Amino acid sequence: MITQAPRGTYDLYGEQVRKWQSIERTIVRLMQDFHYGEIRTPVFEHTELFQRGVGDTTDIVQKEMYTFLDKGHRSITLKPEGTAGAARAYLEHKMFADPQPTKLYYMTPCFRYEKPQAGRDRQFSQFGVELYGSAEAAADAEVISIAHELLKRLGIRNVTLHINSLGCRDCRARYNEQLKAYFESYRNDLCETCLERLERNPLRILDCKNPECRKIVEEAPSVLDALDEECRSHFENVQAYLRGMGIPFVVDPGIVRGLDYYTRTVFEFVCDEIGAQGTVCAGGRYDHLIEELGGSPTPAVGFGAGIGRMILAMEAAGGETQTSSPLDLYVGSMGDKASIEASSLVYRLRAQNISAESDLLGRSVKAQMKYANKQGARFTMILGETELETGKAALKNMESGESRTVEFQNIQEWRNQLS
Repeated sequence: MITQAPRGTYDLYGEQVRKWQSIERTIVRLMQDFHYGEIRTPVFEHTELFQRGVGDTTDIVQKEMYTFLDKGHRSITLKPEGTAGAARAYLEHKMFADPQPTKLYYMTPCFRYEKPQAGRDRQFSQFGVELYGSAEAAADAEVISIAHELLKRLGIRNVTLHINSLGCRDCRARYNEQLKAYFESYRNDLCETCLERLERNPLRILDCKNPECRKIVEEAPSVLDALDEECRSHFENVQAYLRGMGIPFVVDPGIVRGLDYYTRTVFEFVCDEIGAQGTVCAGGRYDHLIEELGGSPTPAVGFGAGIGRMILAMEAAGGETQTSSPLDLYVGSMGDKASIEASSLVYRLRAQNISAESDLLGRSVKAQMKYANKQGARFTMILGETELETGKAALKNMESGESRTVEFQNIQEWRNQLS
C-alpha cells in the first residue's frame, strides 16, 4: 500500500516532532557549552568506508547495511552510523592541520536493515560526538561527561553508566587468543553465527543474544585480565576523572561494543525501563580508525545516541520536553475586508517573531474560536465591521478570560503582552 511508510520508518509531526525539536535545541545548547562544532556529512558514502572503518566482521557490515550500485556502478551505502563519515571528513579536509583537539558533533539520519522493535528502527536519528587528536584519559572522560550531562538536562535519570577497556591492539590480540581457546571447548554448543565469529573475531561472541551462547559467555575470561600496564593505567585514570566530576559508573567487563574500531575505553549508558534495547548512548575510544582510512595514527574518542531511544527513556522517567507555546495569537474575522485585515495583521506579527494565525477556510467566528482553542492559542482577537471602523479590538487572554481593548494597527503598544 503506497500510503504507508516503509516498515521500520516513521513520520514525525505535531506534538511528537516538537519533542524532537526540543531535544535538538538542548543538544545545540549543550554543544555550545562544551565548545564543539557541528559537522554535516552525506547520507550515503562509498561502501568501502564502512567495510574498513566499522569492520567487515561486524553484524552491521555483514547483515544490516543498505548497499546498492549507483548509475556509475559504484557501490554506495546509506550510512549505518555517524563516526566513519566524520572520520573521512576529518581526513579529506585536513582538519588534523588545525589546532588540536578537533571537537565535532552531528545529528544525522542513519539506516540499518534489522527487525523493527521499540527503540530500533531501520531509519533512525543519531546524535554523535567525535574528539580527535588526544590520547589522554581526560578526553575519554570529557566525552562521557557530555553524554551524562545531556541525559541529565533531558531529565533521564534512570540510567547507569557502564565502562570497560578493550586495551590496545596487543591486549586485544592476546584477549582474542584467550577467548578462542575458551570457546573452542564449547564448539558444539555455539550457534552457527558464533561458530563463524570463533574463526574471524571471537570478541563478537560476547555480543551474541542466543540464550545458550549467553550462558557460555558468563564464564569467559575477562578482558581486564588481558590489559598491559599502560592500558590498565589509562583505564584507572579515566575512572579517576569520572570520580572527580562526580559521575557515577560501574566497571562492566561485558561491554565490548559491536564495532571493530574500538580500543581501550568503551562505555554504555543503560536504561532498564525501555525494554530489550536499553542502551540509550554508547561509544568509546578508536585510536586506529583514522589510520585504517589512510591517515596518520590519530587518537580519537566519541559516542552515538539514538534520539528515538532518548525519548523512550524520557517518557519512562516521566520527563517532559520543553516545547514552545503552540500559538501566541489567533486573529478571527467576519467578512472579506476583516479577513484581509486579519491576514495583514498576522503577517506583521510573524515578522516580529510572534506566533500568529488567521482563518484560511472561510469559517464562522464560532468555528474559528473552536479552532483557536484546539491550537492552544494564548490570546485571541476578532475583527469585524466595528473593529475596522474604530481601529480598535478586544485582545483576550484565553487562560484568564480577561480582555483589553487595543488599537490593533499599533502593534508596538500591545505586542509585549504576547511575548
